[in-house]
Amino acid sequence: MRKKKTWILLLTAIIVCGISSFLYISSHPQAMKGTKTDTASAPSALQFKVTKEDLVNSVEVKGKSSYEKETRVYAPFGGEIKTWQITDGAQVKKGQLLFELDATPLKTEIASLQSNLKKQKLEADLAKFKAAGPEGETTNIPAGAVSEDDARSRFASSEGRKIQEQLNQVNDESIQLQLAKKQEKVEQAAFAAPDDGIFLFEDSSKIPKSVEESARIGKIVDLTKLQLVCTVGEFDVFRIKPGMSVQVKVEALKQKKLQGKVEKVSKFAKAGTDQGSASAQFEVTISLEPDEQLIAGLSLSGTIETEKKNGATVVPTLAVMHEKDVYYVMLQTSQGAERREIEIGMETPEKTEVIKGLQEGDTVVLQ
Repeated sequence: MRKKKTWILLLTAIIVCGISSFLYISSHPQAMKGTKTDTASAPSALQFKVTKEDLVNSVEVKGKSSYEKETRVYAPFGGEIKTWQITDGAQVKKGQLLFELDATPLKTEIASLQSNLKKQKLEADLAKFKAAGPEGETTNIPAGAVSEDDARSRFASSEGRKIQEQLNQVNDESIQLQLAKKQEKVEQAAFAAPDDGIFLFEDSSKIPKSVEESARIGKIVDLTKLQLVCTVGEFDVFRIKPGMSVQVKVEALKQKKLQGKVEKVSKFAKAGTDQGSASAQFEVTISLEPDEQLIAGLSLSGTIETEKKNGATVVPTLAVMHEKDVYYVMLQTSQGAERREIEIGMETPEKTEVIKGLQEGDTVVLQ
């Protein structure tokens, strides 16, 4: 009886252990499989092929479009505007009448100056006539016939006349200069366009009826010549040269791509950026190809191609390592990965040119 109970207890224990083992394996299938995989194989290294590609270095810029050629229009003198011959946004030709100023007050000033000039000339002639009269005659007077006081008086009168003549001459020249300037302004009363283009008022919502002298009235712009004005940091400014090509994108027109060219690189940092710890900024001007959708004020981004090599032998930059001045990669060989020193050329964030040490088709690894 006791032996039978022992067998029952033993059988019950075996059944319980079997059920527990089954339940554990069922609830942890991946762990059991993973243990076998991890012991069977190790993770492989990243491998890269050495290839031949066109390598391009570039600088990214952003800025606004603006008119390359703008001719400002200023009032030649202050006064009422008699007539306007153009409207805002109108196409004008060089020499075309834009507006006409009332030159009547200016002509009155000219007449007054001419009158003063004539009066001054008459007064000078009268002074000369009086000086040539009996009181002014000094010729044929015997020596010793004139007292010392009379001689001094005559000398003072003579010198005074010379000084007055010089003053009259200075006044004449001043009046003549004023007359020339005012006459020049009168000739500009009928103001002609100084250049071809589109005329734009300074304030398109308010066409002026009168102006002050030298007041800015508007501008004439050439819509066919626009430019991108942007800034670059001190670490990029030396990489950019006039004549470099630029790929330009219009932010408002995602599909629009334009060609540009670097026209000018400033040699001086923008005011306010050349002090402190921040990087100094330099202005770069890029000319843009004509496009009917391109207007001033648009947000543009550009890629300036600073360097290019065709058919360069390259590897990914992340696979290139260096110690001091020595560059190397881990080259995959039949015996495994081995260190191979290389000589590099042009570098970009993604690719690095290999001048010496590797050939197209080689495999490098990153462990």
